[in-house]
Amino acid sequence: MLTRKQHELICFIQDRLNESGVSPSFEEMKDALELKSKSGVHRLISALEERGYLRRLPNRARALEVLKSPERADAKRAPAATPPRRAVPEPANDVIEIPLHGRIAAGVPIEAFEGSTTLPVPAALLGSGEHFALEVSGDSMVEAGIFDGDYALIRRQDVARDGEIVVALIEESEATLKYFRREGAMVRLDPANRSYDPQRYAPAQVRVQGKLAGLLRRYD
Repeated sequence: MLTRKQHELICFIQDRLNESGVSPSFEEMKDALELKSKSGVHRLISALEERGYLRRLPNRARALEVLKSPERADAKRAPAATPPRRAVPEPANDVIEIPLHGRIAAGVPIEAFEGSTTLPVPAALLGSGEHFALEVSGDSMVEAGIFDGDYALIRRQDVARDGEIVVALIEESEATLKYFRREGAMVRLDPANRSYDPQRYAPAQVRVQGKLAGLLRRYD
């Protein structure tokens, strides 16, 4: 049995697909259900997937397929004739291409920004501001759920608060992904792996390049 919000969301998605063949955006779903944030939409979609009502199409951001139609109040009153099935266009991708600046160490600092290409990222994963991506190399952030081969989505900014995960550029040549902390007159970059020691630098040696905004993981 679906909750009221789950029922409203699956009906909204189905109606939009029937009208245009294109999945509604997360922003549209948030507004339609009068939710405060898009994270609520993600939870509802995950719940509908678990109950077999929805399927996310692989390799497509926000492309949704309705597997099971919900019961509607008006459908219970009088059976409706089944409309003729028509071809439905493929749901549109909603991705943003952001710069991919090579690999970044999650263990020992390595040369920053090796080459430059782009990475398609679901728009729902990015908030406001300018973003870039870095491929994680190493295992020093595994206790924060960041693994070798993940793509770190970074919001570009040059300031950080204690405890935030940042891209720190060290001596203008090497970058690393670590927790940022101030320790007296020094800057301490903490790993999230007990096998690694914190790294300490003078403030002049470290320049914050951005803050971790999200992760993408590829399953082979």
